[in-house]
Amino acid sequence: MTRRYLQSVLLAGALVAGLSAAPALADSNYPNRPVRVVVPLTPGSGADIVARTLAKSLEALWRQPVIIENKPGAGGTIGTREVVSAPADGYTLLIQSASHAANPAIYKSLPYDPTKDLIDVALLATSPYVLVSAMDGPYQTVKAIVDAAKVKPQAVPFASAGMGTASHLVAELFAMHAKLDMLHIPFKGSPDAITDVAGGRTAFYMAPLSTVRGMLNTKLRPVAVTSAERAASLPSVPTVAESGYPDVKVDLWIGMWAPAGTPDDVIQKLAKDVSQALQSPELQATYAAAGNQVRLMSPVDFAQFVRKDIDTNKQLVKQANITPQ
Repeated sequence: MTRRYLQSVLLAGALVAGLSAAPALADSNYPNRPVRVVVPLTPGSGADIVARTLAKSLEALWRQPVIIENKPGAGGTIGTREVVSAPADGYTLLIQSASHAANPAIYKSLPYDPTKDLIDVALLATSPYVLVSAMDGPYQTVKAIVDAAKVKPQAVPFASAGMGTASHLVAELFAMHAKLDMLHIPFKGSPDAITDVAGGRTAFYMAPLSTVRGMLNTKLRPVAVTSAERAASLPSVPTVAESGYPDVKVDLWIGMWAPAGTPDDVIQKLAKDVSQALQSPELQATYAAAGNQVRLMSPVDFAQFVRKDIDTNKQLVKQANITPQ
């Protein structure tokens, strides 16, 4: 065996080994089959509405099906765990609401680490929460809710989309600043919470605007919004801050994640394609009609945003004396 022949054999072996070790997917061919998106909340939730809107745009861009699967339960942790356990190839993704950053504060032990077991891909949408009550019920203003809750502590129940969900913590933030002791009634998702409030059984629900847009001023009364300024689509509805609680300024946000270990070129392709889809006038118009708006972020900036919100929620849970489950 000559020295040159041996070098050729070794070089060929190194190339094969390098190709085997390289990511299976490359920027040029991803995706080349259907992409599965897990939404760990119920159909009709804020994250579900955003996911289905974005999926249509990505299908047109990729010419591949984007399949939405709802896997609700335990504040979104069940569906999130399924994504964490999926192959890290870019073909199973997570779209979740701000509950993703609330769960580390609410649950003593999560079956995954949200900052290590998932890769932050993109912020998809933001929307104010709307404090809604029954249309013809007694809670038609923030003051009416506060007055009733102060007269009878633990007698005024509020609904949420589930223990540890963003809607739960926003209500707790309001209760803390208003110095209220109210009864929390967690449901299995936004639709059930909305039904209960509309029927007058619970006093109010901090609903993502997109989930109640079609029911406002018919079945549900929009009492206040949690954004810093009045919502453009609800100009006559005051903010919670205007109603006497200036520290209650918060928006719902919805993002996308991939399992840890997903090749960087796939993450960058995902982020680029999602950004392109979000800048589509058609998507933005659909978002606006549902009460959502686009806020673009790079994966790095989104990762910092998520970690800051996790820290904020941990502080809130401690200050509000909420016992982790």
